[in-house]
Amino acid sequence: MIRYALRCAKGHDFDSWFRSAAAYDGLRTAAQVSCAVCGSTDVDKAPMAPTVAASDSDRPLSAPRNPAEAELAALREHVERNSDYVGSRFASEARDIHEGRKPDRPIHGEARLEDARKLLEDGIPVAPLPFRPRHKVS
Repeated sequence: MIRYALRCAKGHDFDSWFRSAAAYDGLRTAAQVSCAVCGSTDVDKAPMAPTVAASDSDRPLSAPRNPAEAELAALREHVERNSDYVGSRFASEARDIHEGRKPDRPIHGEARLEDARKLLEDGIPVAPLPFRPRHKVS
């Protein structure tokens, strides 16, 4: 997989992942790469510097490049500040809270698709987050 920084003809910056450089070229030629902001298919690679880090903790934090990234960053911060991370125990914790076996509180974590589907089928409100949780011990 390769990540490219992209820019549309209207000047919107965004990034996307591709299976390979050839896959990007083929998709772009077929007008299958579109701007995440305006939908334009007039998209080119933008200049980007490589990120090299010795470890995850050394990885530099980058500022959001556009309003959508800023909104996602704000949502992540809000979720992490206002809910308990329960990791892979998410489905069982959500069920226990819903059925009154544990105190009502906001939680976030990971669940297998079939477990999340079962929660919804049982009337337990859950929703996917548009970002991956930071790795924590649960």
